[in-house]
Amino acid sequence: MIEAAKKAGSLRFRLPHSSLISVFGNDWFALKAEAFARFFGTPIFLAIQTVIVAFWIILNATGVFKFDVYPFILLNLAFSLQSAYAAPLILLAQTRQADRDKALSEADAQHREALALASEDRQRLGNEHTQQLLELLKLNTELTRTTHELSLRIEVLTEEMHKRLDRSVSAQS
Repeated sequence: MIEAAKKAGSLRFRLPHSSLISVFGNDWFALKAEAFARFFGTPIFLAIQTVIVAFWIILNATGVFKFDVYPFILLNLAFSLQSAYAAPLILLAQTRQADRDKALSEADAQHREALALASEDRQRLGNEHTQQLLELLKLNTELTRTTHELSLRIEVLTEEMHKRLDRSVSAQS
């Protein structure tokens, strides 16, 4: 049993909740959506977006290209479109993260409960073993006393036999 637990790893109690690992699921779209949602909050995304917006404004304000003149309505539309897709992805990610957190929290609670029960069992067994050892010690003490008493008695009987033997040998001579 211990070997099986070692092979399963220290987080084996979370295995029943492993389906919640991926935020959006496990298919191709889900993996791409999760990667995209994760990319939204990175400094790289913010830097790239800032560079694109700066070029957009510079190109249109200087007159190099006039595809979106001031007040940059097309840029505003692009931001709105980005927000329209980003907000649901972020909300979906938060919802799934909350589900994962709840499931993992429940798994942790179940694991802690199992550990507590196992600890109580070990404590109970330890107490039982202690009681058994105390009983064995009492029996051992009684046996030691009995052995000592019998040894003394054997010694007395041996002395009496020697005395009788000595008397009989003396009487025969």
